[in-house]
Order: sequence, then structure tokens, then C-alpha cells
Amino acid sequence: MGILDALFGTDDSRKETIDQDVAGEQDAKLLLRQEELDISKHKVQTGEVEFGKEIIEEQKSVDVPVMREEVVIERRTLNNELSDSPITNEETIRIPVSQEVVDVDKHTVVTGEVTAYKRDIEDTKHIDETLKREEARIKEFGNPNVIENGSDVNTTTDMNTVSDQQYQ
Repeated sequence: MGILDALFGTDDSRKETIDQDVAGEQDAKLLLRQEELDISKHKVQTGEVEFGKEIIEEQKSVDVPVMREEVVIERRTLNNELSDSPITNEETIRIPVSQEVVDVDKHTVVTGEVTAYKRDIEDTKHIDETLKREEARIKEFGNPNVIENGSDVNTTTDMNTVSDQQYQ
């Protein structure tokens, strides 16, 4: 049975597929298998984002208008008018003179804020994979009566009829 061995395997591999029923008849079973994809996902770290603050110094120039006082002394000639006061050293007039001085101080203000958060983005990854499956191949030798049952069975029947001399 070399031709059947090539189709159904050796006797050792067929032992598990042959069942004997109560009447002693043998039924042969050929288990058909196929590969299916097992798809799973897991997270991997792809990078990292770090943010913080950096101090930047810049020179600032500002023109500030300031006021200052000055004393203007004017001399006028008075046509020698008569005076009731005697001449003394005690008469002194003091005029305080002032000016604005710029005081520079600093204070801190909030100019903005930076926030960060993560969000999930869903992409689609295209996977191409080759899967294998087994199909039953049926070869008829001689003139056997074969009836196929089952609508979901993928089988290919080769109707090569071998003469009785080749079969025996």
C-alpha cells in the first residue's frame, strides 16, 4: 500500500485515526488542520519627553523721565528806592532743591503656563502572514462507490481511475 502511505501516512501515523466499532468494521479518519493567527499586543516604551524651566537673562534698557528742580536767580535793578530796614547779616533765605531719583526694584509675574498630558492615538498596523491548512485529497483506485457528506469539507477529488491490474 505504498500509494496510500503517501496519501494517509505510514501505519504508525494512522493508528490513532482508525477506530473499530462493535461490529468489527474499521472507520478511517483523517484530521484536517489549519493555522490561525494569534494576535496580541503589548506596550513598549518608544521614547520620553522631559520638560522643565531654564533661566534666560536679558539686558533691559528703559528711559525714565525724571524731574529735578533748579533755582533760578534773577537780579534786577530797582531804581534806588528807599527802604525801612537796616542792613544786617541775619537775613538768609533757604530754598530746598530736590530731584526725582529712579529706584529700580524687581517683582515676579506669571507670564504663561505649560501643561503636558498623554493621549492615546489609535493607528492600524497591517499584518501580512502566510497561513497553512490541510485539505483532503481523495484518489479512487478501481471503481469504488464514494459518497461525500458534509458541506464545510474542503476536498479535492482526483477521478483518476486506475485499472484493476494496477490496483491488485
